[in-house]
Amino acid sequence: MAANIKQLENLVGKEYASDPVAWNTRDLLTYAIGIGAKPSDTQFVYDPAFAAFPTYPVALFLKGADQDVVNFAQRAASSTVPGMPTFDPKRVVHASQSIEILKPLPLVSGPGWRLKKRLASIRENKGGVILESEFMLVDSRDTPYARLFSASFNLGGKLTGTRFARMVLSPPVHESIPKARAPDWVVREKTLPEQALIYRLSGDYNPLHIDPTVGAASGFGGVILHGLSTFGFAARAILQAVGGNDPAALRYIGVRFTAPVKPGDELETRAWRVNNGPGDIAEIAFEVNNVTTDKIVIGGGFARVVEAERSKL
Repeated sequence: MAANIKQLENLVGKEYASDPVAWNTRDLLTYAIGIGAKPSDTQFVYDPAFAAFPTYPVALFLKGADQDVVNFAQRAASSTVPGMPTFDPKRVVHASQSIEILKPLPLVSGPGWRLKKRLASIRENKGGVILESEFMLVDSRDTPYARLFSASFNLGGKLTGTRFARMVLSPPVHESIPKARAPDWVVREKTLPEQALIYRLSGDYNPLHIDPTVGAASGFGGVILHGLSTFGFAARAILQAVGGNDPAALRYIGVRFTAPVKPGDELETRAWRVNNGPGDIAEIAFEVNNVTTDKIVIGGGFARVVEAERSKL
């Protein structure tokens, strides 16, 4: 039975129940290693001036406030938008992710932090349904620290059968890659065979990332790496190449996920300066190629970074 169009229109833009979230310094260390941080990245793994890697809030979607392993199916079900028809959880893929960093994170959250949530858009096409939500990470005083957008593609999902689309919120418009010229920065890095085992400790316990039979049944030919780990590899590459690895340099990063990565694959992040923003902020368009498969795994990448002096040379 087709969904009620008026009901769907009313859902878009509506805030739904916020989720409590929490973290400690060990969580930040675990996340940094899960996105490939090396011993040389001392500010993210060990340093008197230790800081959270700026994209850490993306891990809080599934981690919540828990400090132990959580049931993935239950956690995923609890994030369903109230009033939205249910979709097959086995046919949901992460379509896009962005984060705007508003304030540096404390090393320990303390009580009262939460993710405020709004449904930003619904787009129905012949392949399925794309749902995008806005998340605002706030502390106990409602001070915002990060604004995130996350979209899921529900393969084969149907709502109205009429290509229904409604949007009230969206992340910044991304600049296109200037393919006519070579990239300004190229960073190549190999993921570990154990990369998914490490990243799942940040709260995403989807069996797709550890059980080969689940990955095979889903059409991936085995275990695949978490998309948010690949996202973190790209963020690290951009921050290192453009921002001099300064934790405060990354102001925004957004991507589309275009193909899976398997643990152990080699990634190449190719980045182009497309605009000079206010002050020393550079606007960067980028993509990530899986060197192992020669497929683009992150497309439409865009970042705003305070550019380090050495990257201008």
